[in-house]
Amino acid sequence: MICVENRQRRVRLDLHWLRRLANHAFERCGGPEIDPKGLLTKLAEIDVAIVSDRRMAKVHREFMGIPGPTDVITFHHGEIVISADTAQGFASEYGQTVDREVARYLIHGLLHLAGYDDHTTKERARMHRLQERVLRACLLREADR
Repeated sequence: MICVENRQRRVRLDLHWLRRLANHAFERCGGPEIDPKGLLTKLAEIDVAIVSDRRMAKVHREFMGIPGPTDVITFHHGEIVISADTAQGFASEYGQTVDREVARYLIHGLLHLAGYDDHTTKERARMHRLQERVLRACLLREADR
C-alpha cells in the first residue's frame, strides 16, 4: 500500500491524480522486471510526504548532514519525502507540470526502495532510464482512463 500526503500549502497539487499515479507506479516498480527480489512488496506500507523546501532542508540536514533542500529523500523503511518547492522550480525549468515532476520524484524514491542506487554515473543513468520508462507507462495508463 502506498499513501501520499501533501504536508505543504504553497504549491498547488492535484493530489487525487498523484495518488492514482503513485499506485500505478508502485505496481510497475514492484513487478518482477524492476524489483526481482520483491523489496517493495515486502514493505507493509510506503508513506510519501510532500513538503516545503524549508521542511526538506531540515530533513536533509538532520538525516544526511547536508544543508539546504533537495528534491527527494528515501528512507529504506518505506518513507519518501518530496519537496514541492523544488519540484515546482524544476518543472518550470523543464516545461513540465509540477504534478508530473512530483510523480518523477515519487518513482525515483520507489526505485531506491526496490534496491537501486544513483551513486555512480552508471547507476544514475540506469535509474534515470527506468524512472522515465515507468513515468511514461504511468502517464499512458492515466491517459487511457
